[in-house]
Amino acid sequence: MQTDLLIRPIEPADYDQWLPLWDAYNEFYGRSGATALPLEITQITWSRFFDPDEPVNALVAESNGKLVGLTHYIFHRSTTALDLNCYLQDLFTNKSARGKGVGRALINGVYERAKFAGSPRVYWQTHETNITAMKLYDKIAERSGFLVYRKQI
Repeated sequence: MQTDLLIRPIEPADYDQWLPLWDAYNEFYGRSGATALPLEITQITWSRFFDPDEPVNALVAESNGKLVGLTHYIFHRSTTALDLNCYLQDLFTNKSARGKGVGRALINGVYERAKFAGSPRVYWQTHETNITAMKLYDKIAERSGFLVYRKQI
């Protein structure tokens, strides 16, 4: 892991460094060009991080004053548990930070916040082709065996 790495909550002043990471994350999952997220979604997502009534949270990885990664996570209720669940929705590190422990540190940051919030479980999903990330995920979590189905309505 990088010794100068800081995992911290996102701040309003981070927008100019967060946005390129967010755009690269969306591009990684095919949301760019004609299929890019509308600007309104990016703006609303950003505002939710700072709204105390929203369950959406963000951490960033900072190295030498530059943001090198992000994670967004959401606390929510469940029909099968009394405590909140924590869904790690987005995780991304820039190319120069990959393989240096940044992704692991961001996930551990979410684990810490979930524990502090009283949430006994953090879960996430990734695309089946994201083999590199799954090598890390297989070391720090267990596969649930569930598959995701969805339908646009």
